[in-house]
Amino acid sequence: MLKKIMLIFLSASLIYISIPVEKEEVNAATYPGGVSGRGAILMEEESGRVLFEKDAHTPMRIASITKIMTAVLAIESEQLDDWVTISENAEGTEGSSIYLVAGEKIKLRDLVYGLMLRSGNDAAVAIAEHVGGSLEGFVMMMNQKREEIGMLNSAFANPHGLDDHEEHYSTAYDMALLTKYAMEMEEYKEITSTKHYRTEGNEGENYRIFNNKNRLLTQLYEYCTGGKTGYTKRANRTLVTTASKDDVNLIAVTINAPSDWNDHISLYEWAFSNFKIFTVIQEGIVKSVDDDYYRNKVIAEYTFEYPLSEEETENLNTRLVLYKPPTDDRWEEDGHPYPIGTLQIELNNEVIGVVPLKYIEEKEEKAPFWKQWVDQLFMTAGVRGHG
Repeated sequence: MLKKIMLIFLSASLIYISIPVEKEEVNAATYPGGVSGRGAILMEEESGRVLFEKDAHTPMRIASITKIMTAVLAIESEQLDDWVTISENAEGTEGSSIYLVAGEKIKLRDLVYGLMLRSGNDAAVAIAEHVGGSLEGFVMMMNQKREEIGMLNSAFANPHGLDDHEEHYSTAYDMALLTKYAMEMEEYKEITSTKHYRTEGNEGENYRIFNNKNRLLTQLYEYCTGGKTGYTKRANRTLVTTASKDDVNLIAVTINAPSDWNDHISLYEWAFSNFKIFTVIQEGIVKSVDDDYYRNKVIAEYTFEYPLSEEETENLNTRLVLYKPPTDDRWEEDGHPYPIGTLQIELNNEVIGVVPLKYIEEKEEKAPFWKQWVDQLFMTAGVRGHG
C-alpha cells in the first residue's frame, strides 16, 4: 500500500528534483540446477523477493501444506489455552492422525502442534470446529484470510488438504506468501521449528509425544527453521520449508515434487552462496541532497534492506524526488508537506522499493530559564519585559 501511495505522489508531483544514478545493467545470479517439482518457488522472507520460480502461479493440489493456514487461524484466534472437546466427526477423520478420541479434552495449542508436527487430519477438524464453530465456518475464515494475504490463485475447502473437494488448490507463490505472513507470528515460528513436543494432557493424563515429520528440520539441513510436509495420491509430495543463514531468511515451496528434500537443499545452498542482505537506504538524514533549501533537512523514514548478489549492487539506481520549494513563506507558516519527497530504489529499471522522506521542521528556541522567570516577574507586576 505504501508503495502505491508513493507512486501516486510521484505522478502528482509536477515539480520535483530528480537525481538518478545511472549504472551498467548486471543481471541477478541464475539458479543453475533444476527442481523435480511441477511447481516451485524460492522467496526471501523479509522483502518477498522471488529468487527462483517454476510454474509458481499455476494452481495445483497442495495436500497437507494446507495446514499452515489452519495453524495461522488457530493462533490468531487467541484461544490456544482453550480446552477442546473432541467430536466424533474429528475422531473419524481419515488419513494421518494423532489418534484423537471423541469426548476427550485437549488444549488447542496441543492440537496445533499435532497438526504441524504430525500432520494430524483429526487435529485439523478439531481445530476447525472449535475456532470456526463448524467446518463450514472455518473454511469461510480460511478464504477470507487468503484474500487478506493476497493469495489470488488459491481456494480452500477443508482444513487438512485431503482430496475430498475439487475446489481446493493453491500455487507455490501463494503458499510462499502465506508462509511469509505466518513467519511474522512468534507463536507460529516456535511451533514450526519444534522437533519434539509433549502435550500437556488433561489433568496430567493422556499426554502424547509428537516428533516432527519435517526431515529437513530434524535430520537433513542444519539451516532449516521449520515448514510443513504434505502428501496425497492426487497432489503427490508437497513441501514448504524455511531456512536462515547469515541474516538471510528464505522460504521454499515445491508442489508435486518426488525429490523435494533435495530440491529445497539445493535451492537454499545456491541462494546462501549468491545473495546477501544489503542496506540500500539508511534511516536518517539523506546526505545526497545538494539543494540549498533541503541540505541536511531531509530524513529517510526507515532503513531499506534488500537481498542482492554482489553483481547486482553495481546496477542499483536510487532516484531522489523532492517538491520544489514555493517562492513564498507558506511552508514556514503552515508546515512542510508530508512526505516531502521519496527515495525510489530501482534494480534493472524495476522499482523494488520507495522510502518516504520527511522535512526536519525548525524548532522554536525557548528563552533561557532565567529570562522566562524575569519576564514572568515583570508580567506579574504589570510591566512588560524590555520596557
